[in-house]
Amino acid sequence: MRIDILTLFPEMFSGPFDHSIIKRAKEQGIVGIVIHNIRDYTHDKHRIVDDYPYGGGAGMVLKPEPIFEAVEAIKATADKEVTVALLSPQGRLFNQQMAQELSLKPHLVLICGHYEGVDERVRGNLVDEELSIGDYVLSGGEIAAMVVVDSVVRLLPGAVGSETSLKNDSHSGGLLQYPQYTRPETYRGWSVPGILLSGNHSEIVRWQHQQSLLRTFERRPDLLEKAALSEEDQVFIGALKKTRSKV
Repeated sequence: MRIDILTLFPEMFSGPFDHSIIKRAKEQGIVGIVIHNIRDYTHDKHRIVDDYPYGGGAGMVLKPEPIFEAVEAIKATADKEVTVALLSPQGRLFNQQMAQELSLKPHLVLICGHYEGVDERVRGNLVDEELSIGDYVLSGGEIAAMVVVDSVVRLLPGAVGSETSLKNDSHSGGLLQYPQYTRPETYRGWSVPGILLSGNHSEIVRWQHQQSLLRTFERRPDLLEKAALSEEDQVFIGALKKTRSKV
């Protein structure tokens, strides 16, 4: 997979992309990440990328010309289909399902919005997707792009050592992850649940799944509405609701 990122602040990406899973994925050739400075696609001596909005209003708006030219330059040398996404507070709320969808794209271009946003002609005529990582305001799309890249890259085959760990991640199956424990068996009087020490694999898996259901029910009940629940899961959730209603 190849990922191109268009930004006004390319230096922001040097740290996050030079460590951990993303670094290993780059070294192994699983993903190629190229950072582009939008100012490199301007044609004036001051490298101006923004201007005042028509109709008035506070702040500045990113101009369409350098963004269009940057994307067109990338597409001109691409050998696979290119998907262009704009990081924007107006975009679709990014989640694990979207990360999985994007991980199947061979070539992804991320445009980092800034200031008061981008010229509407970019949104209407250049991008295929708008992404938002949450209902809050950031100074720019750079941090959002880092979140998207991290989430997508770890789903690429070979990027994470254990494929099983991906399946057990929170949100991967529509539920939050079950509680995790490691050594020591007892710490400051708090002990690991006995079921995890029993050696009964089938019962451990059942306990872990029920703990995922319980944690999701307590912390993110909205996820249960979209999760694929078995009949046994529904019975378990029903029992939880009855128990809580008596409290």
